[in-house]
Amino acid sequence: MTSPPAIESSPPPPGPPSQPPALRSDCALFLDLDGTLLDLALTPTAVVVPEGLVDVLRRLHGWLHGALAIVTGRPLDDIDRLLAPLVLPVAGNHGASARLPDGSQQALAPVSALPSHWIARAQAACSQWPGTIVEPKPYSLALHYRLAPDRGPDVHALLSELARERADDYEILKAHFAFELRPRHADKGLAIERLMALAPFNGRIPIFIGDDVTDESGRVAARRLGGIGLDVADTFGGSAARVRQWLSAAATQSGEA
Repeated sequence: MTSPPAIESSPPPPGPPSQPPALRSDCALFLDLDGTLLDLALTPTAVVVPEGLVDVLRRLHGWLHGALAIVTGRPLDDIDRLLAPLVLPVAGNHGASARLPDGSQQALAPVSALPSHWIARAQAACSQWPGTIVEPKPYSLALHYRLAPDRGPDVHALLSELARERADDYEILKAHFAFELRPRHADKGLAIERLMALAPFNGRIPIFIGDDVTDESGRVAARRLGGIGLDVADTFGGSAARVRQWLSAAATQSGEA
C-alpha cells in the first residue's frame, strides 16, 4: 500500500538557472502552459495571460513555419480561451487529445470519458474540505489543495481509492499542490512523438519546456528525438517570467512582425 504523501510546503528556492539554448529557425517548439508560459495561480481559473504573450507566440509560430505547439494537462477549449485569438496546434489532457497542424482534432490515446461517479465523489469530499478544488477534465480529474495544504494526504487517499477501481487504466500524478487521476496510456511524451511525425514539425529539432513531474515524459521524448528537454526550475530559475523573456527575445531576434 502506498504511503500518503507528506504535507506539501512551498518548494525551496531554485538554484541559479543554467543558460537556455538559442532558439533556431529549424527547431520545433513545444511548451507547457501553467508554470511555464503562465505564472501559477491559486486556482486553475485564476491564471492571467500577460500582455504581449499571445503576440510573441504568434510571431514565433510564423517564424517556425507553424512548428510551435502547446502541450498541457488542460483541455483544448481552455487553451483557445486563454490564447485567443491565436489558434495553435495543441496536445491537451496530458496528451490524450490534440488539435493537429491541419486543424483536425484527434484522440492520441485509447481513453474514455471520466466515470461520472468519480466527479460526484470528489465534489462531495471536497465540499467537506474547505479550500480544496475539484477540476474535472474530459479524461482526467485534478484535485487542488493549494488553499488547504494540510489536505494533501486526504486528496491523495481519495484519488487512490478511485484509481483502484480501474487500476489498469488510471494513475495518479503529483503536480504543484494538486494530484491528478489520469489515463495511463496518455502522456506528453507520446503526444510530442506524434506531432513530430507530422509536418511542419517533422525533420526539426524538438525543444520542450515544462515545469513539473507531469512534463518529464515530454522532456524525455524531446531528448530521445535528438532535441532538448528543459525544466523551468533548472534552466529558468523556476520563473515563468524568464521563460517569457526568453521567448520574447527569440521573437525579436527572428525579425518576424
